Amino acid sequence: MIDVVMPQMGESIVEGMLTKWLKQPGEHVERDEPLFEISTDKVDTEIPSPSSGTLAEVVVQEGQTVAINAVVGRIQDGMGAAAAPNASAPARSAAPAPAPPATAPPPAAAPATAAAAPPPQPAAAPADETTGPLSPLVRKMARENNIDLSKVRGTGAGGRITKHDLEAYMAAPSAPQAAPAPPRAAAAPPSPPPPAARPAEVATIPQPVEVPPPAREISREPVQMPGAAPALRVEPMSIMRQRIAEHMVFSKRTSAHVTTVHKVDMTKIAKLRDKMKREFQAQYGFGLTFLPFVMRAATAALRQYPIVNASIDGTNIIYHRDINVGMAVALENGLIVPVIRNADEKNIVGLQRHIVDLAARARSRQLKPEEVQGGTFSITNFGSFGSLFATPVINQPQVAILGVGSVVKEPVVVDDAIAIRSTCYLALTFDHRLIDGALGDQFTGKVKSVLEGWGEEV
Repeated sequence: MIDVVMPQMGESIVEGMLTKWLKQPGEHVERDEPLFEISTDKVDTEIPSPSSGTLAEVVVQEGQTVAINAVVGRIQDGMGAAAAPNASAPARSAAPAPAPPATAPPPAAAPATAAAAPPPQPAAAPADETTGPLSPLVRKMARENNIDLSKVRGTGAGGRITKHDLEAYMAAPSAPQAAPAPPRAAAAPPSPPPPAARPAEVATIPQPVEVPPPAREISREPVQMPGAAPALRVEPMSIMRQRIAEHMVFSKRTSAHVTTVHKVDMTKIAKLRDKMKREFQAQYGFGLTFLPFVMRAATAALRQYPIVNASIDGTNIIYHRDINVGMAVALENGLIVPVIRNADEKNIVGLQRHIVDLAARARSRQLKPEEVQGGTFSITNFGSFGSLFATPVINQPQVAILGVGSVVKEPVVVDDAIAIRSTCYLALTFDHRLIDGALGDQFTGKVKSVLEGWGEEV
C-alpha cells in the first residue's frame, strides 16, 4: 500500500485544501496521472499520482484542509476493485458510495456527517453547498467582510470561488462592502446621552457601559472610545505570514549573514536593451528587463565559484551539479520563490521567458509543486520597487542570495571626466560559515565584470 500525501508548495506553506478527487476509490490510476486538486494561499494545482495502481482508500474528503505531508489517500498495486471498504474507514467510504439507496443507511451516515462537520467554519458550511470547496483565505475574507458566498460567482475549478472573485464582488458598485460597519453604528447610540448631572466628566472619562462590549471579532477590528483617540488595530497573523516569519527567523538563526555591495555600470546593457526592446516585444510577445542579464551573469559566476551554489548539511558541504536559480516573486500577502532549473543552459530569451511565465503563474497561484523546490541559489529583484540596495535574507538551505537594485542614471567620473551612466547596486548576502568575505567579493566582482563587459547578443 502506497500513501498519497499532501505536498508542500513552498517553504511558507504548511497546509492546503483538497478541493477535488479526480479518481474515485476502485479506479485505476497511472503514475504521474492527475489524482486530486489542492488549493493553498499561493497555488491552485493538480497533484499527480506517486505510483500506478488502484485508489484503495480516500482518507481526506473534498473540502477539507490538512497539513503538508499528511496522508490523504492510499494506492495499492493491481487493477481490481481494491476499494472494497476497509474496516478501518467505514464512515469515510460510506460518504462517496452512491450504492445504498434504502432507508437503512441514513442512521449509519449520520455519524459520518457529524464527524466531518467540525473542520469547516460554521458560518461557511452553508456556502460550501452552493459554491464548492473554499480555501482558508476565501473563508477568512468572506467572514471579515460579511459576504454571503451564495451571491458570489465562482470562476475557479468546478465553479469554486477564488480570492479574485471576492475582490471583484467587493469592488462592484452593488457589493455590500460596508456591511460590517452597521453593528458598530448601532452600538454607538447609547454613548451620546450622558448623565445630566456631570456632562463634562462623561466627555473626558467614558463610563464603562459606553465601551463597546467584547465581541467575537474584537481582536480583529479597532475599537474607539467616545472622546478618545482611535484605538490600536490588533489582527492575528495569517498562517502563511506566520510561516514566512518562522522561515526568516530560522535562516537568521542558522546562517552567519554577511552582505557585500558592489556598484555596477549597466550602461552597455541599458543601451542594448533600449535598442532591442521593441523588436523583442514584437517577436516574443513579452518585454525585456534587466533581470535576465543579471541572472545570466550570476550563472557564469556560479560556474566559476561552485561553493556559492552549495549547501551545508551538518559538517558536510553539498556541491550541487545543477544550477537552479530561485526567483523571489512578491505576492499580495507574501512571497514565493519559483525555480528556474538549469539556468546556466539558457540564453537571455529563455531566461526572460521563464521569468515572465513563473511570475505570472505565481501571482495567479498556478505553480506546480516541483517549480518551487530544488533551488540552489536565489536572486531577488527589489529594484523593481525602486529600492537602490538592501540586505536580503538567505533562502535556506542555500548559502547565498543576490539582490538587484534599481538601475538609475547618474553622473560618474570616467577617465577623469564627468559622464552620465546607468548604474545599479548588487548586494550579495552569503553564509559566513562557508563563504569568506574575499570569496564573496570575488563572486560579486565576477558578476559585475560580466555585466560591464557584456558581449552577447540578445
